[in-house]
Amino acid sequence: MASGFFAILDDIAALMDDVAVASKVATHKTAGILGDDLAVNAEKATGFLASREIPVLWAITKGSLLNKIIIVPIALLLNAFFPVAIKVVLLLGGFYLAYEGVEKIIEYFFHRSKPSHVEAKEVRQEGPEEERAKVQSAVTTDFILSIEIVIIALGTVLEQSLTIQILTVSVVALLATVGVYGIVAIIVRMDDAGYQLIKRSHEKGVFTAIGKLLIKALPIIIRILAVVGTFALILVGGGIFVHNIEFLHHVLPNFPSTPKEFLFGLIGGLITIPVVLLIKKVTALIKRS
Repeated sequence: MASGFFAILDDIAALMDDVAVASKVATHKTAGILGDDLAVNAEKATGFLASREIPVLWAITKGSLLNKIIIVPIALLLNAFFPVAIKVVLLLGGFYLAYEGVEKIIEYFFHRSKPSHVEAKEVRQEGPEEERAKVQSAVTTDFILSIEIVIIALGTVLEQSLTIQILTVSVVALLATVGVYGIVAIIVRMDDAGYQLIKRSHEKGVFTAIGKLLIKALPIIIRILAVVGTFALILVGGGIFVHNIEFLHHVLPNFPSTPKEFLFGLIGGLITIPVVLLIKKVTALIKRS
């Protein structure tokens, strides 16, 4: 009986070792998407009142975890019984991401938004509805990026057993959520950490200088992430098109991959915008009638 017990432990250890190796490979493959995910969600998690930053971020994190809980089993089932559906979902998600990115660029050039400090006041004035809308937008974008992460992770273990597939994809999905939103939490609380350093050092010495640096750096980082996040949306969307539409593999064959993916993402977003506007108009007409 003892030998049987230790044999089970050996099997579990071997399985965990295989999962660890597979998870390492899958995480490496999804590193680019995780970077884009960080940039996009850091940009979406900012612009709230300081007192609401952590509650809002926690709401987005819970939404992200729920996204993974929904996506992982569906991806595994579709891969087993209806693999073509995964490509369709990915392409629809690509159009959504490209649309969001292009819409931000158009809004910047043609419908310039108010400064960030005004946006914070608007959150206070408009109350929880505006907050819920921003959280929902962040969770929806996370859902699309999560699909890409899960599919790429699954693609690295297609030759493995179902158990390893399930465990590997689950590990990568969990790491994606904890890692990305953990870093986002650090970013959005930089100014509070700076104020605490200044207060505890009595506005003197090295820690005060570090605190002031953190406070000054936060708005710069947020602006950078806003730009990076917008371009990341278009780039990820374009990457989905290039990797899942056979025809695009043969277009501009000598063009560098990153500019090529951005170009197709830009085109995809521009195509999607009039479609979305038409849908909104039709929906408005239906509601009026």
